[in-house]
Amino acid sequence: MLLGGDDGDPRTRTGPTATTSAPEPPSPSPSGSESPAGDPDVVEDQLNGITFPLLDGWVRPKNVPQDDVVMTTEGTYDCPGDGTVCRHGLVISRTVTGNDETSPEALAEEDVSDAADAAFDKDALGRRPYGGLTSHEVVKSGPVAVAGRAGYLVRWRVTTAKGPGGYVQSLVFPSGVGTGSPVLVRYVFDAGQDGPPLTDMDRITEGIRSVTDTASGGGVGSSIGPAD
Repeated sequence: MLLGGDDGDPRTRTGPTATTSAPEPPSPSPSGSESPAGDPDVVEDQLNGITFPLLDGWVRPKNVPQDDVVMTTEGTYDCPGDGTVCRHGLVISRTVTGNDETSPEALAEEDVSDAADAAFDKDALGRRPYGGLTSHEVVKSGPVAVAGRAGYLVRWRVTTAKGPGGYVQSLVFPSGVGTGSPVLVRYVFDAGQDGPPLTDMDRITEGIRSVTDTASGGGVGSSIGPAD
């Protein structure tokens, strides 16, 4: 999965910026921070008022040139295509803005194509770390309860010209803070034996909690109630 930075689109697109051998500028403060209680197994998205479980093999973001990443897999590797550096997994959490659409289903279906292009096709410098994205297949979609709220997810399996390809998932649900604007969570996983287990997508989704209600349920297989 390509190391990414924001491409400036105010909606949801995440345009990747590859890491190079040039001197590295100071990275922005990541949105993934320790929970107020200092729980080492939880990472907090303070802006959206939610926490994520930090599973084995996942760490808080370090030296990632965008401020909406909540966790990454450990370590980096040389991408199979153009000379850049990649990670095997990344999870991004952000508020959807600049879009009048509020339906989690519509937003997730709209975003997943952008997520796939940003992660596996061409980067902001015009390089193709995986030789380009050649095809995709929808492998999962449907409603899901997240922190007790009704959301929707779409998951693609993407094929690339070089390397094993990967998976992208767009998950959207109403925020439990502020005006209740939709929250978008993007999951980007490499496929193959070096990528994180695909079940981590479901486990992370199941473990998302509101910071004001750590006991709130939700996740894959949970019943879905109306948003407050």
